[in-house]
Amino acid sequence: MDLKLSNLDRPFLLAGPCSAETEEQVLEIARDLKKSKAVAMRAGIWKPRTKPGSFEGVGEEGLRWLKKAKEETGIPTATEVANPKHVELALKNDVDILWIGARTTVSPFNVQEIAEALKGIENPVLIKNPVNPDLALWMGAIERFKKQNIQNLGALHRGFSAYEKSKYRNIPEWQIPLDLKSEFPDLPLLLDPSHIAGNRQLIQPLCQTALDLNYDGFMIETHPKPDEAWSDAKQQITPEILNEIMANLNFKTNTSSNEEFGENLALMRDQISDIDYKILESLGKRMEIATKIGDFKRAENVSIFQPEHWKEILQEMLKKGSQHDLSSGFVKKFYKAIHQESIQHQQKE
Repeated sequence: MDLKLSNLDRPFLLAGPCSAETEEQVLEIARDLKKSKAVAMRAGIWKPRTKPGSFEGVGEEGLRWLKKAKEETGIPTATEVANPKHVELALKNDVDILWIGARTTVSPFNVQEIAEALKGIENPVLIKNPVNPDLALWMGAIERFKKQNIQNLGALHRGFSAYEKSKYRNIPEWQIPLDLKSEFPDLPLLLDPSHIAGNRQLIQPLCQTALDLNYDGFMIETHPKPDEAWSDAKQQITPEILNEIMANLNFKTNTSSNEEFGENLALMRDQISDIDYKILESLGKRMEIATKIGDFKRAENVSIFQPEHWKEILQEMLKKGSQHDLSSGFVKKFYKAIHQESIQHQQKE
């Protein structure tokens, strides 16, 4: 099989357990996935955990299970590597696809070492976004691999940590991977809905959103008996559910030959542009007033940040936003950004 990411049919699928647990489990899931649309089986061998003492993977022995599963079924294999030693062992056991995890991407030192260990490799290498929403760090990791003449690259979106409560384990922050795609338009972009969701019920809608945003594929955690999984049980699905999800996704095209559709779309985009210009004009006027407020506060030796007033503004805007069918999450982000910009204008002298 040609595992050049740019040549695979869209959307391509990697699936398999969060962790390789036993030889029997690995062989069972490999046999099931061979009957699915999966182009490769993923399985964690080394599991970087937030806290020590939890299950951290079976280690090198699991690589032999992957190799045996590949020999029996013919399905290519994929695993995460976090250092050059992992790279050496994975390639020694004929692992086909390697991915760099979110906790590794945050460290340019680790990324550089792995990239150098993989210099010139033709195997696919997937790079997950860093834990925190930092586009520059993600781009930097990709560039480090490119500089080592690694061309068979892909980006893997697994969501971002946030201090606010959310229905997601890791919030998607869709704009960040879309910005990445703008910077690297030829780079395949995959979704890891399992780590975003943390909950198997959310996997299908996340996959549909990714398709709507023109993603190239998925990596979905799949286990023969998800509720008995040794790690991340709630976000794993059975092979049967995996097949149902893939069958029920709505695949869309990038363009339409309908002339009326094109004309109407162009008209509505023009209308949005006009509104966007008015929003920016209004924000500019708002910041002019914020600068004057800063002058008044400075003259009276009053602190810039007024917590109670800010709290009142945010609550009022949340109410107004709901009246216009705007999500509270969006309104909060929008007005927090405005508030931060306002503070900066008030600090001007």
